[in-house]
Amino acid sequence: MIIALDINETLLDLSALDEPFREVFGSDSARRAWFTQMLQLSFVGGLTGAYVSFTEAQEAAFLMLASRQGLDLTFADADAMVDRMTRLPSHPEVPAALRRLKQAGTTIVALANSTQQVVEAQLDFAGLRQYFDAVYSADSIRQLKPAPAAYAMVAKNLGASMADIWLVAAHSWDVSGALAAGCSAAFVARSGEVPSPLGPQPAIVATDLDEVVRELLIRTPTTEAPFGHGSPAR
Repeated sequence: MIIALDINETLLDLSALDEPFREVFGSDSARRAWFTQMLQLSFVGGLTGAYVSFTEAQEAAFLMLASRQGLDLTFADADAMVDRMTRLPSHPEVPAALRRLKQAGTTIVALANSTQQVVEAQLDFAGLRQYFDAVYSADSIRQLKPAPAAYAMVAKNLGASMADIWLVAAHSWDVSGALAAGCSAAFVARSGEVPSPLGPQPAIVATDLDEVVRELLIRTPTTEAPFGHGSPAR
């Protein structure tokens, strides 16, 4: 079993950005609106064949939000806000949950849409990098999750089959993408989120990572020897 963990919202608490967004936009919902707009821009880029990185999408979404409110903000303002993504705390239960997985001998990797540099910085800041055997960015192949190639990249790098991989994420689109690609999946239902009712369903749905890990370890009763993880795709 290989556990591939999403980063933003799954491990890291984006609510740390709520106050900075409130200061700029005067709205309690601004950060969520920004993140939703960012996802739309990155997905449109993938669907149209005009690749847009997560960083580019985040900056553009910030400026779109500003334009809607008639605010005269610049790319420098967008860069300053987006840079905060590298300085997010983890959700409270995450370090202990990852430690339990590590102690069980499970192979643990990060699989994110953010650039390699951003993901590494995020994990370092949150004090989580030590728990991961490898860190993978779908940006390295210019095919972001939920494209099948993003999940296949993990299997290829680890010399594993898609059936060996469990994707753990707090986003229904990520879980759906992993299931469609042939992985198993666990959904972390943070902030009242729910899986999509369409298509295959995740085998595990839990309110936090601790519950997910508890269920995963039930499915892995014996300690595994980690896969040789190779090097992250660049």
